[in-house]
Amino acid sequence: MPRIIPRSYPEATAQHLAAAGFAPLLARIYAARGIENKEQLDTDIKRLLSHTLLKNAAEMARLLADAIAQHRKILVVADYDADGATACAVAVRGLSALGAQVDFIVPNRFEYGYGLTPEIVRLAAEVPLQYGAKVPLDERNAARQLLPQTAGFAITSDLASVVGSPSRMASSSTSNVSQLHPDIILTVDNGISSVEGVAEAKRLGMQVLVTDHHLPGDTLPDALCIVNPNQPGCTFPSKNLAGVGVMFYVLMALRAEMRERGAFAEKPEPNLGTLLDLVALGTVADVVKLDDNNRILVQQGLQRIRAGRASKGIEALLQIARKSPQKTSAYELGFVVGPRLNAAGRLEDMGLGIRCLLTDDAAEAAEIAAKLDELNRERRAIEADMQEAALAALEQTDPADGFSLVLFDEAWHQGVIGILASRLKDKFHRPVIAFARASSGELKGSGRSISGLHLRDALDLVAKRHPHVLQKFGGHAMAAGLTLSEEHFDEFQRAFESVAQTLLSPNDLEKVIETDGELEPGDFSLDVAHVLEQQVWGQGFSEPLLQGDFRVQAQRIVGEKHLKLTLGTASASLEAMHFFSTDPLPEKIRAVYSLGVNEYNGRASVQLIVRHWQSL
Repeated sequence: MPRIIPRSYPEATAQHLAAAGFAPLLARIYAARGIENKEQLDTDIKRLLSHTLLKNAAEMARLLADAIAQHRKILVVADYDADGATACAVAVRGLSALGAQVDFIVPNRFEYGYGLTPEIVRLAAEVPLQYGAKVPLDERNAARQLLPQTAGFAITSDLASVVGSPSRMASSSTSNVSQLHPDIILTVDNGISSVEGVAEAKRLGMQVLVTDHHLPGDTLPDALCIVNPNQPGCTFPSKNLAGVGVMFYVLMALRAEMRERGAFAEKPEPNLGTLLDLVALGTVADVVKLDDNNRILVQQGLQRIRAGRASKGIEALLQIARKSPQKTSAYELGFVVGPRLNAAGRLEDMGLGIRCLLTDDAAEAAEIAAKLDELNRERRAIEADMQEAALAALEQTDPADGFSLVLFDEAWHQGVIGILASRLKDKFHRPVIAFARASSGELKGSGRSISGLHLRDALDLVAKRHPHVLQKFGGHAMAAGLTLSEEHFDEFQRAFESVAQTLLSPNDLEKVIETDGELEPGDFSLDVAHVLEQQVWGQGFSEPLLQGDFRVQAQRIVGEKHLKLTLGTASASLEAMHFFSTDPLPEKIRAVYSLGVNEYNGRASVQLIVRHWQSL
């Protein structure tokens, strides 16, 4: 059973914030999350860190400005997750608005894997890349079709069709088709580990510009320019930019460079702020730390969505999920829009997701969003089956006997193993790596970790101790991907467990729920709930969780899968919900909950959202 403990916070900082006008509860909450002054909560766009602080951003801006002036052709190579998709859409939209000839390709994860591989480079160089073709969206493989030309874009296309089937693409041509052999490859949300891919591009006469945020390995690719806040020598204060954030910063630097060159003397500057809804989505969906700078990016994007100025794709994805744009929060981006966008890359091809984010046609966006929603339902069904199989396999052993879980099932879907690893990590509070079969004799793994074990560093240690086991790996502290030969699975399982035992202590394996303590009776107010709802919460700036002891005065099932509760304290009765649970609660509980606002028949009231409970 998890331990419930109050979160520590610096009392002097909380007192300082209270003196600055914050209610004691808010002062305590913000102090616990590293807020030291009121200015840190100011999300005005003017407070964004300057692009001049990001290493090589000015140099990349100069190279891109030269490419635009010389009418050179740029190919964006994207990653197949939500961060990669939004980064690609930001790159294509932003570069097009600045006058570039730009196209994109997103590798099919099942055929080519992650990043700028030599295979993707050769494909881009050898196959004529076409755009402007009109094709229907009436079948599942529409993810591999071409993107119709959209007003306001110099070039827009979905080159996932090339990755999937070059021959079919050639047959889709029309009289309104151009060809693009790229002069420049621009990576988004990948590339920092693509040493071989960059070398292949140079051999074939293409320049490579890398924008990425992942941690670099021992060797950097020999690209013409690299922008990554985590590369050696970069002193950018925010190391937590998502891939889409890095691309947005490059565009800001490019606009400044073109301004210096007089490019906007006779025409208005493009408003890059129109891209912030995409930046917000990718930042939240990639679960990067919401530091001060990232919260500004997310809040600015949310404001555009709430004001009805989001891209047609995001609007359509919210609509298909029956969510109101006006009430969109970081939660909806991370748990409603993000999964539907990710479903394309997990099950088929992220080209469909990128197409959704690029179109300015509301009808087309709605049609694509419906397909993404269908894919997401399919993904959930696959995930449920995989989790059932994993739990059945674990019945033969006790997860508590080890410090890690490394699992493989030949029936598992390669696109869903990351979600499975995350679910098992949450259930057993151990680092988990789940594998699926890829090509002949090869396994693809996706891992999720807990506090105390930096997953990429752990894999690096495995690679040093067992140099022949891992073919490749990469990622972050909490998530990583890897590839190995099936014959080495058992050895890797033992090696990773050994590393986990080295890096973790038994106390690390005890699940702890940190809360922001108990509420005073006066804090159960609509004003407090509204303030908490409007703040940007997420990774590294966690949503406040509160705790309290209650009497369960009433409970009933609503909507067939939720519990509606009345919880009593010594001084009040409070309405509460326990979502996605129908098991009856005992008479007395200790609950961990968040404060929410329930709106019904035009009336707003405070509602507790129960996240965890224990019997008293």
